[in-house]
Parts: sequence; C-alpha cells; structure tokens
Amino acid sequence: MKKPAIKSHLFIILMTFYFGFCLNLAFWRYIHENLAVTNTQTALFAVSLVFFILIPLYVFFNLVVVPFFAKTLTVILLLISSAANYWMVHYGIFIDPDMVRNVFETNRREALDLITWSFLFWFGLTGVIPALLVVLADITYQSFGKELKKRFVLIVISLVVFGALAGVFYKEYAAFGRHHKHARALINTANYIHATTRYIRAKTQVPKTFETIDQTAVVVSFEDQHKTVLVLALGEAARPHNFSLYGYKRDTNPLLAQQDIIRFRDVSACGTTTAISVPCIFSHKPRKDFDVDDARYTENLLDILKTAGNDIIWLENDDGCKGVCARVYTEDMVKVNDPRYCKGSYCHDEALLDRLEDILNNIKTDTLIVLHMMGSHGPTYYNRYPDRFKVFQPTCDTGNLQNCTRNAIINTYDNTILYTDFVLSSIIDILKKHPDYETGLLYVSDHGESLGENNIYLHGLPYKIAPQEQIKIPMILWMSDTMKENDHIDEDCLKQEAEKHAYTHDNLFHSIVSLFEIKTKVYNPTLDLFKTCRTKALLF
Repeated sequence: MKKPAIKSHLFIILMTFYFGFCLNLAFWRYIHENLAVTNTQTALFAVSLVFFILIPLYVFFNLVVVPFFAKTLTVILLLISSAANYWMVHYGIFIDPDMVRNVFETNRREALDLITWSFLFWFGLTGVIPALLVVLADITYQSFGKELKKRFVLIVISLVVFGALAGVFYKEYAAFGRHHKHARALINTANYIHATTRYIRAKTQVPKTFETIDQTAVVVSFEDQHKTVLVLALGEAARPHNFSLYGYKRDTNPLLAQQDIIRFRDVSACGTTTAISVPCIFSHKPRKDFDVDDARYTENLLDILKTAGNDIIWLENDDGCKGVCARVYTEDMVKVNDPRYCKGSYCHDEALLDRLEDILNNIKTDTLIVLHMMGSHGPTYYNRYPDRFKVFQPTCDTGNLQNCTRNAIINTYDNTILYTDFVLSSIIDILKKHPDYETGLLYVSDHGESLGENNIYLHGLPYKIAPQEQIKIPMILWMSDTMKENDHIDEDCLKQEAEKHAYTHDNLFHSIVSLFEIKTKVYNPTLDLFKTCRTKALLF
C-alpha cells in the first residue's frame, strides 16, 4: 500500500499550526485569563502573540524537518508535547527546570499515580494518533538546492516579520514579560526543551568536591542524665488552610487539639516541590542562598548531628529523601512492605508507628528520628488513609481530579489531614511512654497543595508565582516536660512567639541544632526558634 504523500513545506505548516494551537492550550488559556484587552493597541498586541508563537515554531520545523530525521524527531516531539499539554491544562503546572527535576527524580509509584484513563485518552488523541499519521505519511522533498533556497528565504522573511512585530509592540512585550515572566514556561515545546537542557547541564557539571561544613561540631549540653530523642515528622503536601488547628471550619485535628502542642501560625516552605524543599530543610543555608544541586555535595543537618555523636535514623514512607539521608541509617517502609499498612507500591503512614516503638525501646544515645510521611500526596489522595478515615464524603476515589467535583476533592484531602492528625497524635502518645528520655515531636510539611483554586491543582509552580496554598505550611511542636525542663524552655513564651512571628524552613536547621545543644560554627542564633524563650542560655 502506497503511503499518502505530503510535501515537506505543507508538512511544516501543518506541524506549526498543530503545535502552535492544539498543543499550546495552556498558554492560550493563560493569555485569555491574564491579558486585558482595553484598547486597539492591546487588541493588536494580542493578535501579535499568535505570530510570536507560530513564527519560532515555523523556523524550528524548517530546521528539523529534513530527510531521515524528520519523522523520528516529530514523533518524539508530538508525544512529549501532548503529555506536557495535558499536565499544564489539567493541573495548571508550569514546566521549568524544577518541574523537569521532579520528572527525572520521581519513582514508579508516583509516576503511575499520574497515568490515568483521562491522561491516556488525551495522550492517544492528541499525541499517539498524530504521531501515527506522521509515521504513515510520505514526506516528499524538492532537490537539496531548491529546498535549501526556499527554506532560507522563508526563514529570513519569518524573522523579519518577527522582528518587525517585536519592534512595533516592544513596550507591550516588555511590560507583559516583566509581569508574566513565567508564562514562557507554558510555551510548548520550547518550555520543556529549555528546562531539560538547563537541568541536564546542571546535573552533568564536573563533579564537585564534597564540602564538609564543620568537622568540629560537638555537644555542649546542660547537665542532665536524660537522652534527647527528637522525632522530626516531615509531612507531604499538607497545607494549614485545611487544619482545624489553623482555623479551618472542619474538625480535621480532633486528636492534636487535645495534646499540649505549639502551633506556629505563619510558616513558609523553602520550595513548592519535595525535591527542593527537603534538601533545603536540612541545609544550613537560607533559602535565598540555597542551591539544590550544590546540596548533594554539601553536608547537612544530619551530618552535623552525626559528627557531634548523635544517632540518626531515617524512616522513609514517601518518595525518597532526595539525597539528604545518603550518609545515615535508612529504612524504606515500602521495601519492608508490612501487609497491615502496605498495598504494593505505597504504605499508609501507620507503618512508621510500629517501627518507631521498636526504635524507642533501643535508644543508646541522643537520637534524631526522621519520619518521612506520605501525608497528603496527590493526586490519589484516596490512597493515603485507611477506610476508617473516610469521614468526609463524597470522596474523589480516582487520580483523575478533573472528573471529580471540587467538593469531593476537598473531602478526600481533608480525610488525609484527619489521618495525619491521628498519626501525629499517636507519635506523641508513643513518646509519652518514655519519660526517661527528653522527647519531642516537630512536624512540618515540605510544601503546600492547590486544590482547584484558580484551576490549579497539586503543587510545583515556580516559587515567585506560586499561590499561598502551595507555599504556606503547618508546623507543630510537642515537647515532653522533661525536655522543656532540661532544655530550659519556657513553653508559654514559645506559644506567644509562635503566634506573633513568621517562620520558614530556614529556622529548622538551627533550631534542631539548638535542641541537641550542639556547638557548631554554622549555627545562626537569629534563626533558632527556641533562643528567645530559653530561661538559661546555651553553654556556647
């Protein structure tokens, strides 16, 4: 059977329009929502945006649609662009280097959560079928000389038109770019090509020398006979907006409300993704100086504690520690796969509780226990809690959030918070069984979560434009009476400070160093949560 023939130039034009419009729906939606057409000039500017998208694509396809490579490259671009278009349209994501980092550093379970029937239908319709048509087509070319001459002329004309439009609408482009600089992360396919290039460049740099930040760190403790045991519970995608402890209308924290906890009113995350926030939490550098690629080659909080002679235990129940726990003892709950709590590729956070009890029965020295929780990981919120916590109904029992009402999505998310409340309260109850230790629980989420506000779901937006739902996080502290007494911490003072001030992930490194009474040159007392409320100063 003879393949249907199509001339190369017509093929280029078809690809330009298909990519420019069908595979750029998220960009055009953004323009519709954010560009106010108030006069003739802005109306013409809006029209010029069509050429702003189409001309670069036209030039690009003129350069890559060549014999032997055209079909392969076009098919790859169609498939990737179709998938990218789906995530941008349905979840409101922006594709920048951090989002590409998430793609490369995700695991099988997290990836499969995102492969839904809705995605497969969209991907098949807008990616696979066009790709098959490209494979079946016979792209015909003129002689090399004629093709080269024709394309050269057309590319020059295109660039002249592009330059003319840029000149005529320079002020409008400059103003729009200044106020909407992240809109370029919606331009398919330039967004993921640019972002992937930057990500690969950063990852393939000449390996850096591993940096030790303080080999002289040492415990200079108050005189007492009690071992310090701090549980640092890292939440996943929890936002204070849905915690009744923070004023939410639903009672999502009935158990924590009965515990003697300190709620920090205003706390901001270091990033909007786990891949950024978790390394940042454990870094001695503040967010403004933090670089996630450098973090892999630099000691962190765990190293400082270990250098000072403390034990570190990391219990993993999320999607990995992002390199933070590479040099300490780690257990993965999914690999343990306790059938009471685990269903193949994921475990409920109760899997952490039994292991915690075992650890507490065998403490030999001051110990930090990190519990990396699954928490409220989306989009399959319904998998994050046992059936007995399916309190708020109806629920969204699918990863296809767009197929659920917003009320059902919120109900399901609230059930994850209710379950987190149970897990955290259970941790406190377990710690209370060990009055012979100085015990404490510090809970903080890695980032927040969007639940449909402004048609945005999940998390991962560039920090500068991310909504508060993705940046604001809950932070909760419980301390045993022994810890408060031995560490000379005035609880009433701390509660007042927690209400008055704003905090960030930057505070965690220095506050935990303070709780373990470690003298280190990287300790910054201005970021120590406890300094103001100590009735007796640290001995350094």
